[in-house]
Amino acid sequence: MIQAVDRALRILTVLQGGRRMSLGEIATAIDLAPSTVHGLVRTLLAHGMVQQEIDSGRYRLGPATLRLGNVYLDTLELRSRVAIWAEGLARRTGCAVRTAVLLFDEVVVVAHEPRPDGTRQMPEVGIVIPAHASALGKALLAFQADSTSGDDLRSMTGETITELSVLDEQLEQIRSTGIATEVEEAVLGECAAAAPVFDSSGEATGAIGLVVPAARWPLDPEAIDALRDTARTVSRELGAPVWPPRRTR
Repeated sequence: MIQAVDRALRILTVLQGGRRMSLGEIATAIDLAPSTVHGLVRTLLAHGMVQQEIDSGRYRLGPATLRLGNVYLDTLELRSRVAIWAEGLARRTGCAVRTAVLLFDEVVVVAHEPRPDGTRQMPEVGIVIPAHASALGKALLAFQADSTSGDDLRSMTGETITELSVLDEQLEQIRSTGIATEVEEAVLGECAAAAPVFDSSGEATGAIGLVVPAARWPLDPEAIDALRDTARTVSRELGAPVWPPRRTR
């Protein structure tokens, strides 16, 4: 591992989520001397990866990070394949449709199709959710070589699964059915079902999910069937021979 690159990426990580931090706060967060952080931040500033606010002197992510994010989204085949089917899935089910990829012990939403009811909805591309607390994450964890989400299962609500044994039981069921569920585990009042999407290697490259208010839970069988059909179709377009592949534990 190249130390300078690792440290620069750690700085960008602590600034994610719209954080605005002083040099000292960044140094404390990544456990480095302020003098070391200063040199790294100046380099990131020069490349537009970090910006400094004129009034407060605090640092935040710069516009170059958005450019990189857009390049990633534009070149993500999963996203382009899902886009063909997501609108139809939302229309068939009346649900919002999220597509996500796994990033360590979290999922990142890479595509969002709003509910087709005409209500105002916030765009969700880029939001990050702990994998163990989301249907999308559990759908992906179930088909990873190492299916656990780390030893510390952070509680998001009173419904979040925080015991590894309980999570493992759910993951085994997901491997059998191809469907993961989430009942107010990440956000109170929000429930979801999700299915993994596989590529030609047979690996889970992402997951697609239906998101509904708790008042609409559980979803009717027709909606789950539509979700399963969409995941199977996208997987087939990505070259997956079967959906879902059987994983033996």
